[in-house]
Amino acid sequence: MSFLSFRQLSSKKKGILCIIMSAFCFALMSMFVRLSGDLPFIQKGFFRNIVAFFFSFFIILKRKDSFSIPKGNLKYLIARSTFGTLGLLCNFYAVDHLVLSDANMLNKMSPFFAILFSFFILKETLSLPQGTAVCLAFLGSLFIIKPSFSSMEFFPAAIGFLGGMSAGIAYTFVRLLGMRGQNGPFIVFFFSAFSCLVLLPFLLFHFVPMTPSQFFCLLGAGLSAAGGQFSITAAYTHAPAREISVYDYSQILFSAILGFLIFGQVPDGYSILGYLIICSMAVWMFFYQK
Repeated sequence: MSFLSFRQLSSKKKGILCIIMSAFCFALMSMFVRLSGDLPFIQKGFFRNIVAFFFSFFIILKRKDSFSIPKGNLKYLIARSTFGTLGLLCNFYAVDHLVLSDANMLNKMSPFFAILFSFFILKETLSLPQGTAVCLAFLGSLFIIKPSFSSMEFFPAAIGFLGGMSAGIAYTFVRLLGMRGQNGPFIVFFFSAFSCLVLLPFLLFHFVPMTPSQFFCLLGAGLSAAGGQFSITAAYTHAPAREISVYDYSQILFSAILGFLIFGQVPDGYSILGYLIICSMAVWMFFYQK
C-alpha cells in the first residue's frame, strides 16, 4: 500500500493497519529477546528503549516537528511514560520468571485494560457486539496460550498481571494525548527518554557483558520495539481502543510463524482453534464496523 493510499483511508482503518503492523513488530521483538539469551531484564528493557529514543529523535528532526509540549499535556506524558515503563519492566520480569506462555497471557491483558480505562478516563462507550468480539478473542487466546495458572508462583504472576494492567493504562493515555493534539513521534520520544533515564542507574550497577550475537539481538529487539511503539501509538491516536484492540491478537499469529521458521515450533490443535477464533472475530468486527 502506498503512502498516498494510506492517507486516503478512514481513521478507523488507519488504526487497524497500524495495530497489525505493531503486532508484527512486537512479535519480532519477542523473537530477538528470546535469541539474546540469559541477560538481566532491566538491561533488555534499556536496550529496547534506547533504540526507540534515537529513532524517534531523528524522526522528529527529519519531519521538523516541534519538541514543545502543548499546555496541559505534560502530566499525561508523564503518566503514559510511568505506566509504560512499569509495564515494560513487569513484562520482562515475568518472561524471566514464568513459563513463557503464562507471561504472554498476562501481558495480553493490556487491550482489555485499555478498553476498561478508556471507559473511566476517556468516557468512551462500548457496544455489546464490540464487547462480545473482544471477549471471544480473549477466549481464543486461551486456546493458544493454554496458561497453567496452577503452576505459577504468586509474586511473578502478580507482577505479570500488573504489567498487563500498566500497559493498558499507558495505551489509554496515548489515546488521550492523541486527542489533545500531541504528535505520535514525540510521545514515543518522551516515553523512551523517560524510561532510559529511570533504568540507567540500575544498568550501571548491574551491567552484564554481552557477546556480539547478544548485542545484535538486543539491537534487533530495540529496532523492532521502536517500529511497534510507533505503530501502536499511531493506532491509538487514530481510533478508540474498543474498535481496534482485537486486532492486536494478530501478534499471536505472527509469533507462531516466526516460532516455526526460527525455532521449529509447531502449534498444536488447540492453538490452531485459537487462531481460527481470533481471525473470525477480527473479520466479524471489520464488517460490523463497516
